[in-house]
Amino acid sequence: MKKENIVLIGMPGVGKSTIGVVLAKVLGYEFIDADLLIQKAEGKLLREIIEEKGTDGFIEVENRVNSQIRTTHSVIATGGSVVYGKEAMEHLGSIGTIVYLKQNLKPLERRLRNIKGRGVVLKPGQTLAGLYKERVVLYEKYADIIVDEYKLNVEQTLDAVLQALKEKNGTEKAEDEKNKAKFLF
Repeated sequence: MKKENIVLIGMPGVGKSTIGVVLAKVLGYEFIDADLLIQKAEGKLLREIIEEKGTDGFIEVENRVNSQIRTTHSVIATGGSVVYGKEAMEHLGSIGTIVYLKQNLKPLERRLRNIKGRGVVLKPGQTLAGLYKERVVLYEKYADIIVDEYKLNVEQTLDAVLQALKEKNGTEKAEDEKNKAKFLF
């Protein structure tokens, strides 16, 4: 399968789903929310899966579900913990360009006041700062493209993603799509 998809990774609260939906519209792609695929496969909310199976059990489920995504011309928004699943990340990297939406810790702390209610995988006693430090290394490891969204709004982040894709793929299509994106805001 060719790399005909865009896979968004990053911390909870960076806007993977928000950017993903708009990016899919701009590119004429499908949008897939991997967290919703997990909930559908398990018949439970993310936080219920975590409560029932624990963090390691959830990561196994997430790894399995993400490893089985078969699609083309899609923007895939993953859960923040997808990077713990080696098989999932190898699979996603084989079918898509992996874009890491990078954000500083302080804005994330403001956005994620109720982190457990979101179904975020936290080890017992782990803080958001500890989680951030642990995951940034993995996000950078798997990323084909890193887009730093610090102080960027949704439109600016979208423009940065499209520009980075253009540079990575060396196509003019992204510039055309960037111009189309301006009509969505």
